[in-house]
Formats: sequence, structure tokens, C-alpha cells
Amino acid sequence: MAELAHADLAVLASRFAARLRAEGLPVGTERSARFAAAVTLADPRTVRELYWCGLATLVSDPAEIPAYDRVFALVFGGLQDVASSRGDANAPPVRSGPQPGAPVESPRPGQPQSVAGAQVGDESSEDGGDTEHESMFPALAASAERLGHRDFATLSPEELARLAAVMQQLRLATPLRRSRRYESASRGRRIDLRRTMRLAQRSGGYPVRLARHRLRQRPRRLVVLCDISGSMEPYARALLQLIYCAAAVGRGRAEVFTFATRLTRLTRVLSRVRPEVALQLAGKAAPDWSGGTRIGEALKHFLDRYGSRGLARGAVVLIISDGWETGDAKLLGEQMARLSRLAHRIVWANPRTASPRYEPLVKGMAAAWPYCDAVVSAHTLSALDALLDALAS
Repeated sequence: MAELAHADLAVLASRFAARLRAEGLPVGTERSARFAAAVTLADPRTVRELYWCGLATLVSDPAEIPAYDRVFALVFGGLQDVASSRGDANAPPVRSGPQPGAPVESPRPGQPQSVAGAQVGDESSEDGGDTEHESMFPALAASAERLGHRDFATLSPEELARLAAVMQQLRLATPLRRSRRYESASRGRRIDLRRTMRLAQRSGGYPVRLARHRLRQRPRRLVVLCDISGSMEPYARALLQLIYCAAAVGRGRAEVFTFATRLTRLTRVLSRVRPEVALQLAGKAAPDWSGGTRIGEALKHFLDRYGSRGLARGAVVLIISDGWETGDAKLLGEQMARLSRLAHRIVWANPRTASPRYEPLVKGMAAAWPYCDAVVSAHTLSALDALLDALAS
């Protein structure tokens, strides 16, 4: 394990954390920093010590341990120290990685494929001498990395379906809000009289212990307005697939609308079907798919019929469009101002903003820009991190 000193610890921790996130573990930058600090302080000499450093800093729930074991065996399998764990029943379930010259097993469709990275030597031999040899160092999934920087407009339907497995590991989190229902809390501001009287029966009718409660917190609703005009069709398919895979559509957590020349509600269509079927049904339910773009009229229709009745009130609104408005830009500005007074946050995903020379010169984007809390590109898989951060901010 001393050979880890020759590797970049920051890169190692970040790639390990990224692979854990791909398996569904909530590992962020804070946990990655704790893992790197633990490795620096503990200075693990065996694979088992490194295993417990990661388990103590990267895992927060016992249900996450099987996934952690799989990723640890994948990433650090080549560092397996056979002498240190022989005869130890409590040794972690670490498998040996691929040896040099051994054939690499092809992954299943949608499963991340390992690639070789840094080379680290095994630590010890059976007689206690230090014998170093090269070993394969699995890194991030090759298939996901290969498609991670590809523009959604260049992906084929097969490649888009392959990204569904990666998108299912993502979570669209929105900020919390206080509901009208109460829950028990040790430090709530209000006294729960009913529970306090029940507890008083255990002490002869004297309220020795005061039970408290507080308002329950719930995630804010996510409302998605997706442009399905001709210029946005490839991005619309990819981002609708993201919304389907990463959000609970149809269960009160996400509402999905599409617009081009008219507004169409797709929440029911996108609920409880597979992503590829959902996209087909979305095209059938939206008769204006690949048509023109009238963002202002569609936004006015949404606010008149749904937004003012409470669907947009206090919600996080995600608008997916390139801002090409064929209608009245003044109407779009008025409706964006109206929406900003109802919504908690407005996030605009525009794939054209990926260019460093982009300026909001298109009349639709220029009218909407002052009312947006965040503008992101979301044109590739790697650019979705900025979108997720903007929604959760």
C-alpha cells in the first residue's frame, strides 16, 4: 500500500467517489475530502485498512455497504494483499483485479466498463519481502466517459437508451419547504399538548416531560416546461429521459409539460412506463412535436390554467429551450415576470449557452434572461451536474 503515495490522492479520491455516485451512493465533494484526509492521517498499510477508511468516511447507511464493496473491489482489486488477509475471517470482501495480459471481460449493455489507469504495485509477498508488479487500475466507466462529453444532438437512439442506466443513478433534488403538517421533534418551538398529556399518564398525571413538534419539511415541486420544436428535438428527448429516470413523475414530485406551438401536459403519459416507451408516447401525445416555437403563448397558457391554481406556486420551474421565439417577445417577458412572482426558482436550460462566446441576443432569450435564477447548458451528460446543482440550490 505504500505505492499509493506515488498516485495523485486527489484524483484517486475524486474518481472513487464518482464511481460510488454512479452506483447510487450520495457521495459528494465533502465525503471525498474526508476520505482523502483519512487516508493521509491513517496511512493505511494494507487493503483492509484502506477499506475501513473508505467505509468510515463514504458510507452513511448499512444498506449502502454492498454497493460500496462492489465499487471497492472494482477500483482497488489490483491492490489485493493476499498475505495480509489470509486466514482472517473479518477481512472485507475485496476481489482481485485483472492481471496484466489477462483478457478484459466485456460489460453488459448499460453497465459501466472499466479502463486501465495508474499502475500500482502489490505490497508484500508470502515471505515478507517487497515484490512490486504492475496491475490494472480500474477507473471510471469507459462507456459513460465516452458518451459523457458527447452532445445530445449527436447521439443515436441506441446511445441515448444506453444513457438511461446512468441517468437512473441521478437524483433531481429540490429545496425543502415547510408544510402544514407537524412532526415530532426534540427541539420544536411548539408544545404537542396531546402527546404531552399521554406522557403525563406515566407520571401520575403530572406533565414532567413536554413533547414538542415542528412543521414537517417536504421537497418543493419540480415543474418542467420542455421545448419540443425542431431546433430542440434531440435535447428534448435526452432531457425528458433524464426527468423520467431521475424524478418521480406522476407522484406529486414532478410535473412535465411540453410546448412548441401549444402546451401539452405529459405527466400522466410519462408515469409508470419505460423510458423508451415514454418518449414514444410523448411524441404521440404532443401533436406539435418538431413544430415552431411560441414560448410566450405556451407560458401564458400554463399560468392561466395550471400555474395560478397552485401548480407553480413555490415550485422550482425548469424551462428547457434555446430561446428561439417566433411569437411576441414582449409577451414572453410579461409571462416570465408573472412566473417569477409565483415560483420559488426559475432555471433555464439552454444548450446554446455551452459556447463561451454566447450572448442572449435572441429576442426570446433576451426577454427571459432577467427573470432566470440560473441558466445552464445541459447539453451533455457531464454538463448535467450544473443543472442538478441549479435545481437544488
